[in-house]
Amino acid sequence: MSTLENEVTFRKQAEVNQNLEAQFDSSSTDFILITDHRTSKSKSLEQLEASKESKNPESCCSRYARNIFRKKTLLKRLPFLTWLPHYNRQDCIGDLIAGFTVGLTVIPQGLAYSGVVGLPPEYGLYGSFMGCFVYVLLGTCKDSTIGSTAVASLMTFQFAQGSWQRSVLLTFLTGIIEILMAIFKLGCLVEFVSGPVSAGFTSAVALIVSTSQMRSMLGVKSDGGSFLATWISMFRDIENVRVADTCLGFGCVILLLAMRSLGKFTIGPKDESRRNGFQRVVNTVIKFLSTSRNASVVILFTAVTMYLDANGTNPFRLTGNIPKGMPTPSLPPFSIEPQPGNETAGIPAVEGQTFPEMVQSLGYGLVIVPLMALLETMSVCKAFAKGKQIDITQEMIACGVGNIATSLFSGYRCNGGLARSAVNNASGCRTNMSNLYIGVIVVLALNFLTEYIAFIPKAVLAAIIISAVIFQVQYQVVTPMWRSKRSDLVPGILAFVTCLVLPLEIGIMVAIGVNLLFILYYAARPKVTLEQLETQQGIRFVKITPDRCLIFPSVEFVRNMVLKLGSKSTLPVVIDCTYIYAADFTAAKVISSIVDDFRRRQQKIIFFNLKPSVVSVFEGLNTRLVLCYNTHALNQELRPDEPDLSRSVDSLDHAESGNGTSECVSMASTLSLARS
Repeated sequence: MSTLENEVTFRKQAEVNQNLEAQFDSSSTDFILITDHRTSKSKSLEQLEASKESKNPESCCSRYARNIFRKKTLLKRLPFLTWLPHYNRQDCIGDLIAGFTVGLTVIPQGLAYSGVVGLPPEYGLYGSFMGCFVYVLLGTCKDSTIGSTAVASLMTFQFAQGSWQRSVLLTFLTGIIEILMAIFKLGCLVEFVSGPVSAGFTSAVALIVSTSQMRSMLGVKSDGGSFLATWISMFRDIENVRVADTCLGFGCVILLLAMRSLGKFTIGPKDESRRNGFQRVVNTVIKFLSTSRNASVVILFTAVTMYLDANGTNPFRLTGNIPKGMPTPSLPPFSIEPQPGNETAGIPAVEGQTFPEMVQSLGYGLVIVPLMALLETMSVCKAFAKGKQIDITQEMIACGVGNIATSLFSGYRCNGGLARSAVNNASGCRTNMSNLYIGVIVVLALNFLTEYIAFIPKAVLAAIIISAVIFQVQYQVVTPMWRSKRSDLVPGILAFVTCLVLPLEIGIMVAIGVNLLFILYYAARPKVTLEQLETQQGIRFVKITPDRCLIFPSVEFVRNMVLKLGSKSTLPVVIDCTYIYAADFTAAKVISSIVDDFRRRQQKIIFFNLKPSVVSVFEGLNTRLVLCYNTHALNQELRPDEPDLSRSVDSLDHAESGNGTSECVSMASTLSLARS
């Protein structure tokens, strides 16, 4: 059994604050500083004035309006005003090289991702340039590039079901929702998606997207809304597999992976300054071939298929003709006109839908799609932030405006993509201007390369997607997670499995829900430690220490623990409230019942270092609390010759009056110091 002087919690805090209390002529040197000391009764004059202003709508609106037109706000919401005045020739050269390199990657990726969405290939290009143009003006991360991604494409397919009208409307509405989220500063919503859930979701998306492209590589038919259903339907049609497309697709996957690995090799000394001119040229060529591998493969096999088609011996399925030129700017379709089908041509009938019906068909995708897009965009920004603070609000504005502009040109959902952004960074981009050059290259492709795009084999586009998304399977996080906290594997694996078995939107919601249940369980089961101590005078007491705040999920558990531990002896019970920094009404009711129970048993219960902000919550129920804020007051309160609870401190108001015993004076001096 230890003494009070040897008890670490009390003595350490007393030693740290001993000199501070001496400056205020306090009778006790064992002073414990209260960190959360502001209550509703002791707000400063500035706080009261600020609260009055916040209740005045006119002053609040006028202050908000003034902030909008401040120079600081203008520079924050239009980031290009910061870097554009300093733009020079070196920046232009670096951005031009990076933009050209990424542009060669964006074109084949856009064509391929349109197949994931279930749309004609031109829609992938329609969604790959306006977002880039907008991000030049509003983006904050120089390395990030805006366009179609695997996650965005698959989510669009899940909710739009291959309809270009619903896909474009989804892009428009999610853009508006992102701007509203930025206005109301709801970027914190991404914090509810934990790292394990995000890893499981991303890994499942990678497998689902790869599965959706296998039908183009094998040349078979596939139906089904989930991972398993798609594979089952493909196996049923396996007798119709196209050997030429299969060989070409798997050959391109191997070639793309080899070219990706090629970028890691260099010739000559490791120190670049010691390499000769020939070695530098060869290394530059190797790096360029590695970063532009998608475009290189597309150009190579497009030339092959053009030659074979001219000779009438082409065995591959081709992309087909796409409209030449830019799409006509127009508002997104707010309704779908019914169209009859053509059984001879294999064209299905299209059912008409009104705007409310289209919104209803999109359902909660209007919330999940921007949330997942924001999560993906923020992962890109964090990857290249290099310690700089990320403005989530500005990124939401940039993505929101970019998607609205994209929908005006019949494009589908776009946001930041990690693969393209990594190429942009590796290619030496200097500013956001690289996005301008990317968009220009896509526009040039739409106007001058459409006749050549028609000869791209579908198996090649499928290979490009598979070789890109296969590296998004985040198996490498399993081992660190197992070593650090194994319970985090549960929501991660659950997200992975449910997104594969169930529809994607249901899978992610189930995983997030389970993750929140883990958090609630942790909050509802605080750790309560029990110690039996004694004072210098030999008075023994029981010290109970909860390790977190008292709120409704945990307060019943704490109550049962306190009553159980307190009922095992007749010793006074001291509840160390050092870690209780908040409480609610439910906690106040429970504490009141605990105090009444101890009073009926004629057993003392003392609250040590209970923060005044929490006391003010308990005061709402007129709970008579025994409060002590230093060891001297605690020693006095534990003395058996003290009268009943009549000499105890009932509230902060009695403490501030300065009347009564030394422990009351001690607590009042402590509170006055905290409020000064």
